[in-house]
Amino acid sequence: MGGPGDPPEGTPEGAPGGGEDEYRSVVFDESFVRAARLQEYSAAERITDHAPAVRRRPPLHRGLSRQALVLFVLIALAFGTAVYMGVRHPYQNPAARRAVEPLRMTVIPLAPQGAVPGRADPEYLYAHSPAAQYRIGAEGIPLPASRRTAHFSDSQVVTALTTAKDYIVRSSLYPEVLNGQQVRPVRVLIDSDQLDQFDESFTHPAADGRHAPTGWLVRFDPSRAELADHRVRVQGTLQAAEADSSTLEVTADHTFVYALRPAGADAGASASLFTVRRELQFRFDRDDLRLRQTQLTVSYVQAGPLSCAEDSTNHLRPLLAGQIAKAGGPAGTDPYATGGWTALCGSLAGSAQPKV
Repeated sequence: MGGPGDPPEGTPEGAPGGGEDEYRSVVFDESFVRAARLQEYSAAERITDHAPAVRRRPPLHRGLSRQALVLFVLIALAFGTAVYMGVRHPYQNPAARRAVEPLRMTVIPLAPQGAVPGRADPEYLYAHSPAAQYRIGAEGIPLPASRRTAHFSDSQVVTALTTAKDYIVRSSLYPEVLNGQQVRPVRVLIDSDQLDQFDESFTHPAADGRHAPTGWLVRFDPSRAELADHRVRVQGTLQAAEADSSTLEVTADHTFVYALRPAGADAGASASLFTVRRELQFRFDRDDLRLRQTQLTVSYVQAGPLSCAEDSTNHLRPLLAGQIAKAGGPAGTDPYATGGWTALCGSLAGSAQPKV
């Protein structure tokens, strides 16, 4: 005989060993009960309120899930990092920069001692001049081996040197700059705090040691001379050094030799050599290095053959083949005078001219 709950014929073969065993795998724990959306009224509640057998429970107000909590933490960390980097960004605050010094410039014309030598073939002139072994163009402006300083890395020193070289190339070798058509290739490399001085030099040139275009770049009077050979000969050096913990300085000393002929002359006209020596001093703070710009602080230029009687402030007015310097020159210097700028003039040595 089976038990009270068993089928009359007994438990079917293969079936679970009891009615209760069929639900043994289902567990109604406390969390399951709390999460149920429907709740049965008690007998007393149903009699008193004539309510339905069940009622819908309000949803549980659970806390943030683990994923939401992790997302919140990540957002907070990202925001905190952004604020920190904004306060401690690696570049110097422009408001705290040291004042940029104006460029101090000196342009000295060199007068020839006789007639300027000339020849129709520029190559012949170069081969018989001190520039015979000079390199051509930017190849004559090699970068020195760079080395980090106490406060600047190797890459920062290289950036200062390459920016200085770029300035020299643009201001001394670009044909559109040499013929006076363009100044923008040079201007874009100037620190923004020097742009007013740069612009004023070209809108209102003056021989005051501050506003001579020929102190910023090399350019010839286009009505007088033009390049007979675009392969300018160059030789010189670059040196970088740390001025202080926030400043790098680059010193440049280069000699450029140009072959010139009269403006508008045919290719067979006699050419002559014109020499420009430029000693430049560049300054870089960390903003300049980041922007690849520079502060030009000193420009010392010697150029010839020129006539001391002519103004070399705005353009260089070369003496060409067969020409001689005009008589006259700058007036005597009064050391007691103030507010003026004394024009200087030198003599171009015969050894600096080609042997023709």
